[in-house]
Amino acid sequence: MSELQHPNARGFELVADVYQRARPSYPADVLAWFTQRLDLRPGRTVLDLGAGTGKLTRALVETGARVIALEPGDEMRAQLAAVVPDAEPIAAGAEAIPLPDGSVDAATAAQSFHWFRPDEALPEIHRVLRPGGGLGLVWNGRDQDDPFQRELSALLQPFLPAGRRRLRERGWAEAIEASGLFGPLEEYTSGFADTLDGRALVERVRSISFVASATGDEREQLDTELLRLADAAGGVVEFVYRTQGFATFSAD
Repeated sequence: MSELQHPNARGFELVADVYQRARPSYPADVLAWFTQRLDLRPGRTVLDLGAGTGKLTRALVETGARVIALEPGDEMRAQLAAVVPDAEPIAAGAEAIPLPDGSVDAATAAQSFHWFRPDEALPEIHRVLRPGGGLGLVWNGRDQDDPFQRELSALLQPFLPAGRRRLRERGWAEAIEASGLFGPLEEYTSGFADTLDGRALVERVRSISFVASATGDEREQLDTELLRLADAAGGVVEFVYRTQGFATFSAD
């Protein structure tokens, strides 16, 4: 099963255009750290896994490396092809990578590793990496130290699927360690904030997979609450993120 077959992940296909418009990229310092640790430059090949609409892919292309972008979702991949024409999109998931052994220097997964089935994906990633190749992971997470984000989380709680426990919440790092295929994880943490008006806030939240999968009435009710929050804050809100980047290298 690819990440697209996860019942929550399928919601992204419903809002691919919104995702492209509304989701942020990643902080410049995190991108610079990735570039240095993964040695991304002309003459190197990097595989972007679960590439979505290309939020990280665009930055990878700017390093001068050859970028292959795996994305199983047709709508997400169409957005990627339009906004990052220099990448090479492939319709595939991380669990069955249609590339030869040892064909890439590095792999990345932005906002996507928690959708993968690690028992299948990690051996595949290891297989296509050249010896000593790096795997970089990054997430923009809503900063729960911020009062607005805590209030937003309370609003989103009813939308969470019953029993929802993503890999990010149940030990993705342990899955990498247990595989024996990669070395110790390195971590780099940063953060940023976007200033959003009411309509931009609505679009940002509508790009969340489990919100996209809700009924029209449920989304409209949530939109009303989000606009109320923005009005109460003077018309704009600071949407605060904590960004976590990780790198690990093939144990070969």
